[in-house]
Amino acid sequence: MSEKCWNQIGIEGDRSCPELNTVIHCRNCPVYTSAGRSLLERDAPENYRAEWTDLLAQTPTTLRSDRQTLPQLQRATAEFFDPLSLLIFRLGVEWLALAASTFQEITQPCTIHTLPHRTNEILLGLVNIRGELLPCISLRNLLGLEPPGTYPKPLNGPGDLTRTVYSRMVVVNIQGDIWVFSVDEIEGIHRCDRHLIEEVPAVVSKAPITYTQYIVNWQDKKVNYLDEELVFSTLKRRIL
Repeated sequence: MSEKCWNQIGIEGDRSCPELNTVIHCRNCPVYTSAGRSLLERDAPENYRAEWTDLLAQTPTTLRSDRQTLPQLQRATAEFFDPLSLLIFRLGVEWLALAASTFQEITQPCTIHTLPHRTNEILLGLVNIRGELLPCISLRNLLGLEPPGTYPKPLNGPGDLTRTVYSRMVVVNIQGDIWVFSVDEIEGIHRCDRHLIEEVPAVVSKAPITYTQYIVNWQDKKVNYLDEELVFSTLKRRIL
């Protein structure tokens, strides 16, 4: 299959792809997702960071104070130009994100098979993904999120009535442990520059349980970038 089949037989082409009957739009297709992930996680061009470091080093006004040394500036520059690849999704009215590298697959909602004496509000049961039975969890209940009351405004902005939203199941791989959970909407994989990221406010970070690592300013939204290690280590303690 062509690497850019979406421009030929997909939504941007003649729409002859038979998979469109199932996925509706190319952005819901595993081929499109895989191509996007490869694009966003590609290595920076050769000498990219070095060129920016040299450029800033030649501009005295970029030094914040006399105490800031060139090595400090070089480290700050390297970090600034090291964007994060995130997959942004919605649960209820909350926009959340996890590292794109943790996602293994995005699929249509599947039948959940309950487990005798094991199914609860977090462990919902098992789902069949390509012939493999995988544990299905409720990330919404794990995070303690409220169920959606009103339909949220899409990330594309107010008044966008042409946007069609589909719930999906996602498969994540966290240090070899594979989990499946449902999301109400997937915005897609995005490469976020470090300057768009904020620390969690102290009033939130001091709460007994918090799963947000950073706040990402994405378009007109505040997206909670989850600490996957904390989220899924807590998950294992809660259900195992």
